[in-house]
Amino acid sequence: MPFDRAADDEVRLVHSSDLHVDDDRIAALHDGDGTVGLRRVLATARTLAADIVLLVGDTFDNHAVASEVVERAAQLLAQAGMPVVILPGNHDPILPDSILCRGGFAEIENLSILGVTHERSVLFPRHELEIWGNAHRDYHDMVPLHDPPPRRARRRIAMAHGHYEPPESWANPLRPSWLISDAAIAATDADYVALGHWDRPAQVGDGRVPAFYSGSPDHAGTVNLIRLTGGKAIVTREKLAGAGE
Repeated sequence: MPFDRAADDEVRLVHSSDLHVDDDRIAALHDGDGTVGLRRVLATARTLAADIVLLVGDTFDNHAVASEVVERAAQLLAQAGMPVVILPGNHDPILPDSILCRGGFAEIENLSILGVTHERSVLFPRHELEIWGNAHRDYHDMVPLHDPPPRRARRRIAMAHGHYEPPESWANPLRPSWLISDAAIAATDADYVALGHWDRPAQVGDGRVPAFYSGSPDHAGTVNLIRLTGGKAIVTREKLAGAGE
C-alpha cells in the first residue's frame, strides 16, 4: 500500500554504534567504567529530546563482560526514558551465551533487540515508523542489508552493521566481510540507513538514500541526530554529553 511521506510532523532519533561496553579496554579509558559511552549517548539523547535511540551493533565488546558491568548497562537502558533499539553486531552476535540473550535485556520494557525481542523489525505506531535490520547471529560473514522486507509504515529506518565498499573497489574490497554496497543501501526503501562498524562518522552511498555511520562515542565524540520531517531526513552531528571529560 502507498504511504504519504509528506506529512510535516517530526520524529527525532539519536544514532550511535560501537560503544564496546566492557570491563577491559574501554573501561581502562574511563577509570574502570566501561559503560561510560552508553551513559553519555543516552544522556545526549535526552538532552536532544530524542524519541528513539538506535544502537547499531557492538554495544558490547564481547560476551565475557563481567556480570556487574552487564547489570550496570541494563540499568542504564531501563532508565533511558525513551525507546532504545539495539542491533547485534559482529562483537556481540546472537549466540546461546550472548549477553543480549542471558543478561535479562529482553525483559526491559523500553528496549527492542533485533534478533531477540523482534525478529527483523520493530513498529512504532505512534510515530508511524518501522525500524528493521539483520542481526549478526554468529562470527561468520553475512550480508547486513539482505532481503529488505516490504515497507509497513509511513516512515522507515534501516539498521546495518558492516563495512561499506564503494563501486570502484567492490571487486577487490578493502575488507572481506559484512559488505554493504550502494545498491543494497538504495534497495532498503528507507528514509535513513543507520550504519555501524566504523569508528569514524561518515556519509556513504550514492545519495539515493541517506546512509551514515555515527562513529563510536570514544572516537567521534558525537552522535547523529536524525529529524524525520516533511518527508525527508535531516541529519546533524551533535556533541556527546560529557565528551572531553
